[in-house]
Amino acid sequence: MKKLKTILFLLINASLFAQNPITPPGMYIADPEAHVWEDGKLYIYGSRDESDDYWCSYSHNVLSSENLIDWDITEKAFSSKGEFDQVPHHDNLLFAPDAAYKNGTYYLYYCSPGKPKTEGVATSTNPNGPFINGKQIKGVYSIDPAVLIDDNGQAYYYWGQGKPTVAKLKSNMMEIDEATITHPLDKEGNVAFHEGSSIRKIGDLYYFVFADDSRDNRPTCLGYAIGKSPMGPFEYKGVIIDNFNCDPSSWNNHGSIEKFKDQWYVFYHRSTNNSQKFRKACIEPIFINKDGTIDEVEMTSQGAGKPLKASKIIEAEWTCGLSGNVRITKIPSTDIISEGLSEIKNNDTAIYKYLSFEENTKSFEVKTSTASEGIIEIRIDDKQGQIIGTCDIQANSNKVSYKISSCKIKTVKGKHALHFTFKTKENQHLIIDWFRFK
Repeated sequence: MKKLKTILFLLINASLFAQNPITPPGMYIADPEAHVWEDGKLYIYGSRDESDDYWCSYSHNVLSSENLIDWDITEKAFSSKGEFDQVPHHDNLLFAPDAAYKNGTYYLYYCSPGKPKTEGVATSTNPNGPFINGKQIKGVYSIDPAVLIDDNGQAYYYWGQGKPTVAKLKSNMMEIDEATITHPLDKEGNVAFHEGSSIRKIGDLYYFVFADDSRDNRPTCLGYAIGKSPMGPFEYKGVIIDNFNCDPSSWNNHGSIEKFKDQWYVFYHRSTNNSQKFRKACIEPIFINKDGTIDEVEMTSQGAGKPLKASKIIEAEWTCGLSGNVRITKIPSTDIISEGLSEIKNNDTAIYKYLSFEENTKSFEVKTSTASEGIIEIRIDDKQGQIIGTCDIQANSNKVSYKISSCKIKTVKGKHALHFTFKTKENQHLIIDWFRFK
């Protein structure tokens, strides 16, 4: 199978700056399982969203990076249907995967809906794939696999929706020992657990991460539990991150934790397009406390890097919080795929965390593509914070053209959260591509 590979270069020309989400415009990768393999790179295996009519797609892409800033994208590393089909026993969609490495072989564990749901495993000699010869794992009829290989070489397989399950994997990494099947979470954890098992070992403790629906009656959180054995019991400890408010229709979360170059991170996804689908992978640093717990972290725009330079172009889709009707969508463009904020109506808001302002910052400019007019109130630190500027947006005569609007701002320096409040007339909405401070 021929691999399609794209190198994603960020717009920020500094080695210490990154951004969320990490996927380029028009590409939607959810359920990110992150692993650092023998070559020192970090690899992300996840679902690929392609339609609002169904979850996920029929293929998996693989993201990889040497620095969490520049990303390689290997497309169609594994497929269940079509030209590169490697699943002979069905042509169903591919939901969230995981991966493992043992004795020179990379194992991709996949799952699919259907009657019954099925899970399987494919192999490769390369972490980017292609993963071939998909084989069904007997005795497992659910979704969302996760795999841990312990220090003694014993592997464990986790899966489940509604209630998690674990069993030992046999030495071939392709079969479970059905005699070892157990349910590893404590009572509180089982109440919070929705789906999306993920497993890591930190020191002598085992961390079980999962989609957590203990808030708002939907699994927008990543929760975690800790145990002293890979088979549990795992004691529920709380929430690592909540993606609520990333999109008007945000429904679920799914991800993992992984250590990269002496720093632990949480990998999760956010929704876009006012949809439960079209999800994008994101990253935040986390910290393991002395007692083994993990403090909850907030969603940010800067992700794995330092605060974004306010003087550089900030893409509007890097927002880490929305309220009202506004959402991230593709926007009109004559050359490349572009995303931004659209359907912006009166009193909608958008948040960016965090920006670094230089001492001589005096003005704000924004690129819009709309036949509507409106106002952007620019606040710092919180939604009721100081207004440092108000930018008037004039209507364009051509809906596919763009306009650069600007305004003076009060002097700002240092690190700040940025809050936009939008003012529009009835039946009008704004579309924003990017902004910056000068």
